[in-house]
Amino acid sequence: MVFAGSLRANTASCAKQFRSSHARALRTTSSQSLGTQIAARLASPRQFSTSLVIPARSSPLLSSPRWSGSKPVPAAPAEPDNDAADSSTKSVKLESSEDEGPAGSSAQSPPPSSSSSGDSSDGSDPPSPPPPPQPTPTPSSIAKQSVPEIYPQVLALPIARRPLFPGFYKAVVVRNPAVVAAIKEMMKRGQPYLGAFLLKDEHTDSDVITDINSVHPVGVFAQITSVFAANSGTGDDKEEGLTAVLYPHRRIKITELTKAGEHPSTANVQEEPQTVTPPPSPSPTEGDVAKIPPGPVQTSFLHKHSISIVQVDNLVTQPYNKDDQYIRAFMSEIVSVFKDIAQLNPLFRDQITNFSINQVASNVFDEPDKLADFAAAVSSGEVGELQDVLESLVVDDRLRKALLVLKKELINAQLQSKLSRDVDSKIAKRQREYYLMEQLKGIKKELGMESDGKDKLIEKFKERAASLKMPEGVRKVFDEELNKLMGLEPAASEANVTRNYLEWLTQIPWGQHTPENYSITHAQKVLDEDHYGLKDVKDRILEFLAVGKLRGTVEGKIICLVGPPGVGKTSIGKSIARALNRQFFRFSVGGLTDVAEIKGHRRTYVGALPGKIIQALKRVGTENPLVLIDEVDKIGRGINGDPASALLEMLDPEQNNGFLDHYMDVPVDLSRVLFVCTANNLDTIPAPLLDRMEVLEVSGYVSEEKCVIADKYLGPQAKEASGLKDTDVLLEPSTVDVLIKYYCRESGVRNLKKHIDKIYRKAALKLILDLGETVFPEPVPPAPTSEPAQSSPSDPQPKTVESQEPRANEPNEVTPDESASKDSGEPKVVTTQERQPLKIPDNIHVRITPENLKDYVGPPVYHKDRMYVNAPPPGVSTGLGYLGNGSGAVMPVEATSMPGKGGLQLTGKLGEVIRESAQIGLSWVKAHAYELGITKTPDEQFLTDRDIHVHMPEGSIGKEGPSAGTAIVSAFVSLFTKTKINPDIAMTGEISLVGQVLPVGGLKEKILAAHRAGIKTILAPAANRADIEENVPESVKTGIRFVYVEDVREVLHEVFRGEEIQERWKDTLSI
Repeated sequence: MVFAGSLRANTASCAKQFRSSHARALRTTSSQSLGTQIAARLASPRQFSTSLVIPARSSPLLSSPRWSGSKPVPAAPAEPDNDAADSSTKSVKLESSEDEGPAGSSAQSPPPSSSSSGDSSDGSDPPSPPPPPQPTPTPSSIAKQSVPEIYPQVLALPIARRPLFPGFYKAVVVRNPAVVAAIKEMMKRGQPYLGAFLLKDEHTDSDVITDINSVHPVGVFAQITSVFAANSGTGDDKEEGLTAVLYPHRRIKITELTKAGEHPSTANVQEEPQTVTPPPSPSPTEGDVAKIPPGPVQTSFLHKHSISIVQVDNLVTQPYNKDDQYIRAFMSEIVSVFKDIAQLNPLFRDQITNFSINQVASNVFDEPDKLADFAAAVSSGEVGELQDVLESLVVDDRLRKALLVLKKELINAQLQSKLSRDVDSKIAKRQREYYLMEQLKGIKKELGMESDGKDKLIEKFKERAASLKMPEGVRKVFDEELNKLMGLEPAASEANVTRNYLEWLTQIPWGQHTPENYSITHAQKVLDEDHYGLKDVKDRILEFLAVGKLRGTVEGKIICLVGPPGVGKTSIGKSIARALNRQFFRFSVGGLTDVAEIKGHRRTYVGALPGKIIQALKRVGTENPLVLIDEVDKIGRGINGDPASALLEMLDPEQNNGFLDHYMDVPVDLSRVLFVCTANNLDTIPAPLLDRMEVLEVSGYVSEEKCVIADKYLGPQAKEASGLKDTDVLLEPSTVDVLIKYYCRESGVRNLKKHIDKIYRKAALKLILDLGETVFPEPVPPAPTSEPAQSSPSDPQPKTVESQEPRANEPNEVTPDESASKDSGEPKVVTTQERQPLKIPDNIHVRITPENLKDYVGPPVYHKDRMYVNAPPPGVSTGLGYLGNGSGAVMPVEATSMPGKGGLQLTGKLGEVIRESAQIGLSWVKAHAYELGITKTPDEQFLTDRDIHVHMPEGSIGKEGPSAGTAIVSAFVSLFTKTKINPDIAMTGEISLVGQVLPVGGLKEKILAAHRAGIKTILAPAANRADIEENVPESVKTGIRFVYVEDVREVLHEVFRGEEIQERWKDTLSI
């Protein structure tokens, strides 16, 4: 096919040959000669069959179509007409299995008609020979008659998905029985004309028009060239539909819906795309038009069918000058676009070839309207755009719209071609690389330069195994797997599994360990460098190391560090590893629900891996690392097993010398691994697992320890991280003390570290804002170079990348040009040069004092330590509690009475244990009411007509535990005896029903809170005396008098010392 310069000559030549042969066919009386001429002119793979049709004298209808799959309709008797011997009364029926291809494509075939059922559907067979001459018309063709110029009333057939264009075939499937019957009668009467109109709603399928607004008003006047049954039933079943091949002749417009369809069909209207094949016979001559009887076309017979009938007017293309420069420019551009598409899409090439051959005009530029229709017919554009082309009567406007549709088709074809080329290039590149690599392997093997990959891999495994001290059982498994790999093809799936297994087997450090350092002096130095305080923990670690020094090993020890968040449990594990000179590996089991994470997967699974401990040994490269298992108290349990139970084998000193991983399937000795676990509490750790651990409690830090930690560790780290390392920025000790008391009361120092970081960040920001950009200028970014310059590796040239910066939210409207420019964005410069820190002037001095601390960290979180500074009313006592964040608190207990029925009400988000303590305390007070002086006689009823309400303030904070028993009893006695309690006295301890005071926990944090609140006297259980004297720092106990009690009577005598009621208790409530 030739386009551009040669398209015009090719088109003219093909059209001239076609007209000459066509004229000879009309003059001849032999169908054999005519078929031979057509077959000689038209190229393969299209096949044509010819038939000679002679009109009858009495009627324009000479023959009827043959219905495929149904009973043939008997043809009307035909006699030769001498007057019709002229060539204008003869026609050539062109039918092909490929005539009805898709728009823009000729590769698909329509349903076969009766006259072309034997033709090849793919066009690969050679053209069939012309049929022998037929003296009578065949029943598979329709007599060619003159197309009436005026046909005011037609059957309206709605078309879905694509409009029809004049001059291009289209096959539609009709399923409405009434429309099928009407079309059959039209064919019998020789009036095979209808109007085809595009439905506005592309999702609607109907064969009748119920509303004139449901279709576009502009359609085409089409002739039914052939019909055949579609999806016909078997046996006695009736036909389900009809396939009609339409050939549109001209544009028409609906003026009135004369009759609307009564019964719309619910079946889909299935359409075949248009083709570029011209009508089966030449245009009617003047003589043909003259033979049409005068008067309107008789369509009254259609009214008896439940179909749509419309009044139409013909639409005529407005006159135009074919030599107009705009029209010729549009046509040239369309031809150019056709050429581009044809080079990309071979299906378009066939369509354009057929159009060029069948073009009647000698020059494609002589009929611009047909060229526009052809462009729209073969493209797969939007339905609305195609309908606009159909409705356009101005030639230059029609060409413009057709060019737009065709340009979009070109863009789609270019994109499709690009994707195809990319895929082909990738495939070709991979194939080329594969062939070259195979050739390279063969060449190297012939020259003895290198062995193949499998031999090299086996040699690598043997070298690895030779450097390891594998146990005998492991060595045997290794040899078996290596022999298996030698007998497998590299491409086999089993070879990959075996190779991965051998990789893991030879990367476990069998017999390889790091020399350990059990020096106590070195360990003390390391621990003191990393942590301040924690004397008990450090002493226990040194004891642990001392035993290891004497025995030469620390096997069989699993340490569990328990404490609140932020006290340094994980960092203690790192310090132990540094002190022992061991490799360190950490993994967390918090939320772990799969046993395979501990024990590994079976090798049969795709992507199987060993467990965490085997991965740790591979990572560290020694068999004696320190493995830190974090969050062991938060381990989960799911459908894949219980990981806590799987940890038993790994952590049990009696079992882990032969730990069996599911993936490795060989025993691995973990006895030389030092395990350190961390947890926040011991309640959620399974008892069997806890039994295998040695628990070290890391209770937290007191205020003095926090101050030293902030000065030695947290402050310098935060200062350097904020870029103020060499700057005179001072965080005063008094400021740190305020920060600890009123912002960070937790046992740990993590929250304190966050606040110190915030202070230095805020100081850096204020420094920049005060001095401005002149003192701290932004460095000039390197400009991208268009040409690569000579540069050293240390000074690489910058390059640019596409900007991915999000657009700013702009309320104002922007023009499309501005929007396009913003969407494109300027390219971003990227570089590998590191940015250097800025030098801060030496005259900068910043001081963070308690007065300006609020500007850096905001208002205090804790406003006061004591609710009652002065003497509270009767019924209020002061208790000491332990909060969930690891800190202690001073917690007042309030009690009051009111008229009622003797009930007890508890508020303040109290837990079950505290509620039971309140019940016990009230019961003890009722039992000893006479001794306490509340009742006058031992038998007097007490609290039968009054209710008691106990409340602990700060109700949003949950409170739980038994340590409030003594405070609750003191509040009850104060309420019933109407005696105030000194607010400088705080107490803690659990009581029994007979009045004994039992020991409690968290004394260090509670005493720290009392010290912070200025409490002067603390009543504590006598059983906690050793704990307080040993573990609580002297700095905290300074200024506090401790009273150790064993019975609640001692508590009451101490609390109400000096009061009148206490003098009476010397006789009635003796200690």
